[in-house]
Amino acid sequence: MDTETAAVDLGLFDRAESALADRGPLGAVDALIADLMAAENYQAVFYAKLMRKRVELGVSPFPTGPSSELPDASHEVYESAIRDAGRAVGALYLEKRDFNKAWGFYRMLGEQERMFAALDAYEPAPDDDTYGIVEIAWQHGVHPQKGFDILLGRSGVCSAITMVSSANLAANPDLREYCIKKLVRALHEQLKERLRGELEARDVKPPTEATIAEMMTSSPDLFGDDMYHIDVSHLSSVVQLAAHLPKCDELDLAIELCEYGQHLSPNLRGDMPAPFDEGYPDYAKYLDIFAGRNVESNLGHFRAKIAIAADGGDTFPAEVFVNLLLRLQRLPEALAVAKQYLGDPDLRDLSCPTVTELARRAGDFATMAEVAKTAADPVNYLAGLIAQRR
Repeated sequence: MDTETAAVDLGLFDRAESALADRGPLGAVDALIADLMAAENYQAVFYAKLMRKRVELGVSPFPTGPSSELPDASHEVYESAIRDAGRAVGALYLEKRDFNKAWGFYRMLGEQERMFAALDAYEPAPDDDTYGIVEIAWQHGVHPQKGFDILLGRSGVCSAITMVSSANLAANPDLREYCIKKLVRALHEQLKERLRGELEARDVKPPTEATIAEMMTSSPDLFGDDMYHIDVSHLSSVVQLAAHLPKCDELDLAIELCEYGQHLSPNLRGDMPAPFDEGYPDYAKYLDIFAGRNVESNLGHFRAKIAIAADGGDTFPAEVFVNLLLRLQRLPEALAVAKQYLGDPDLRDLSCPTVTELARRAGDFATMAEVAKTAADPVNYLAGLIAQRR
């Protein structure tokens, strides 16, 4: 049962009947609204406000009655009354920090600006149940950054990784970048604290500003006996997510995480598919490219893996390399690699753009015609020839 319904004062019914006898329908509704406001029964306030408007219009007082009962000229007036009542009651719930009930009204109205502002200013108290708030902010898209921050702060890195990994954020790269940066920082800070605690337990006092690399060299057996200091699955997931980052401070922190990963025992590093089959050293080189360090030599490192994998029927390293070149705005090179390794018309569900798409972007209509011919597509073959002539 709704707690607001359960809390209704039974004397309210007698007062409503007396108000109707003394003050008439509108006066009785006003008295009822005042009673409901005092009881903070805002759900009922909403319907009482609608009833008041229906009484004003001279139609059935039932607030959930069909719109067909209203004269045509009153439809717009009544719709406006619904919006006004919804905003008023939504605001009352926000004042009580009852975000779930407030969202019910703002969602009905299709107005989430007030909800966004309220969530933006919200800081959870220790005893707050934030599950519903995260759902509104993240799942309903009202303020996904806030929803992510609340979950990360309350439930930790594991839940936050699951949230990001299970969502399709490719269409929202800004949100994806925001979340990954927060994850990198959270895990990096956690690792620094754990390493410092381990070293201090060994009577080693690293400087306050010591980096992870510096702390790792402070004790020779820091990784002995398969020792690790943060969840290795979290480390692997965050490093892989960091591959989406542009050049930024968090990218450098992710590279430090890769350095740590390289010191783990081999059986703790996990198995990764080519072109990241060497694990953390590969990811360190990949991230270095976007940090602007040793770009050409690191590109050569990944280019060398393509042919080896292709001989075994694995095109994923070529797909990774094409996407890598596109992020570096090296479209002609990306097209050349795709033509060489991804031109088979039977290839489906590539993780990078197809040869045809790359050729279209490059304005290379001869290649588009060539690919169409290989795919036995005479229509696009001729279209390519015509576009090339023009």
